[in-house]
Amino acid sequence: MIDIDERALDALLAEDPGGPVVMLNLLRFRPDGGRESYQRYVEALGPEINARYGLRVEYLGDGGRALVAEEGQAWDAVLLVRYPSRQAFADMIRDPDYRAASHFRSEALVESVLQPTVPLQGSVV
Repeated sequence: MIDIDERALDALLAEDPGGPVVMLNLLRFRPDGGRESYQRYVEALGPEINARYGLRVEYLGDGGRALVAEEGQAWDAVLLVRYPSRQAFADMIRDPDYRAASHFRSEALVESVLQPTVPLQGSVV
């Protein structure tokens, strides 16, 4: 599954603990131009959409060889993006400008994980 559907967005909002959310993105690119298509997706979103929804890229890195994982389960890239709220994330996904660019993301990936995370309060694990 690559694309986000309305049911997933509704569940995300229904489980909203409030506050900012950091979305974990694990990305596996298509071997035939996936990285390039993902770059077009990022460029199409541009600083306007980032500013409109207050998102901030916290981390972007290439995935290396997995030390603990089943064979073939290493990810090509890891991306952490902070949003001021889950509502801001959902609003961005539903924005017509975002939707116009999202096909580049779909064309770029063979597999992905998109998971909301919240900081732990007062606990190491």
